[in-house]
Amino acid sequence: MELIQNTDDLSAYLIADEVIDHHHPVVRETAARLAVDAADSYEYARTAYAFVRDTIPHSEDSGELRVTWRASDVLRLGTGICHAKAHALAALLRAEDIPTALCYQRLTGEGGGHMVHGLVAVRFNGAWHRQDPRGNKPGVDARFSLDGERLAWVPDPASGERDYPALYAAPHPAVLAALRSAPDRPALWKTLPGSL
Repeated sequence: MELIQNTDDLSAYLIADEVIDHHHPVVRETAARLAVDAADSYEYARTAYAFVRDTIPHSEDSGELRVTWRASDVLRLGTGICHAKAHALAALLRAEDIPTALCYQRLTGEGGGHMVHGLVAVRFNGAWHRQDPRGNKPGVDARFSLDGERLAWVPDPASGERDYPALYAAPHPAVLAALRSAPDRPALWKTLPGSL
């Protein structure tokens, strides 16, 4: 699948905003701590990915009811769904000048129907590489890779699932609106879009 930038301006994928707030002290402190032993930007990206994937539990897996959407809150509170974890990883990578986009998949939800799943793409060696920091669990073994994707899920087109090829510099408005308005995670599951 060819990934498509929503803008030709690569600097758009380095911007800090209200969601990917890599100017925030919590993000800066976390990035600095992760960068200490990294020999280069690739090693830093791999370390930041593992940090978000492994130390910030997906709120569905942990039973956490709070909904986070801003990167600094995800890092501070240590919780988030896939979209929130993607925002946190994007902020950590952008804090170290690694172009990072948000991207999405349409997957079958556990209760039937479809849901939009969030992940990121990083720019290395002149190409975009998708990474899924959702968090591993039985049946899910996502890994950081620039040599073939190792995502949490591979969409099944026969089930109406798909990869969206667009690379967003900011969260998709429908996803962000659901995250921002949900009083808790059970309510969020009812309002997250089923497609983009």
